Amino acid sequence: MTIKINDEISLESLDENHAREMFDLIDSNRDHLREWLPWVDPMRSIENLQSHIAYCKQNEAAGTDYPFAIKFNGKIAGRIGIHYIHQHNKIASLGYWLGDGYQGKGIMTKSCIALIDHCFNELGMNRVEIKCATGNTKSAAIAEKLNFKKEGILRQAEFVNDRFLDLCLYAMLKEEWKKL
Repeated sequence: MTIKINDEISLESLDENHAREMFDLIDSNRDHLREWLPWVDPMRSIENLQSHIAYCKQNEAAGTDYPFAIKFNGKIAGRIGIHYIHQHNKIASLGYWLGDGYQGKGIMTKSCIALIDHCFNELGMNRVEIKCATGNTKSAAIAEKLNFKKEGILRQAEFVNDRFLDLCLYAMLKEEWKKL
């Protein structure tokens, strides 16, 4: 599946054909990404990424995860996904990252809007969550710009690079999204 956002930005269902370009982006952005993401250091080879993509595709087939490559002007700029889908409670989470050179262009905000719409209108979710480390001001700025409500802090909820991070929990309800 491809979600075309505009002439510059599209979201492509993550597939093995994205592995080389995405790995190269990760590899060239390790210092930038590793501060907030626990999977960067172990992602040391194209084979690691191929295994991860296969795992994501299994979750997609099960209906619990929808992974996308973010393309900007035809090149992979980062990744976004709908994660931890809970059908009974109609809840999903968004996760995302961009290569350093792609920040500040509105790519992530527009990508999030497209997937939030997809969650509410296509997947029938009632609640979408975004969690980010309390110090990750760029990720928090996306949630806040999109009018997500900050519901609280999850203390020491994620282990990243030998330390526990507190996470901000942001959420948007379907009825709130419709009013925006």
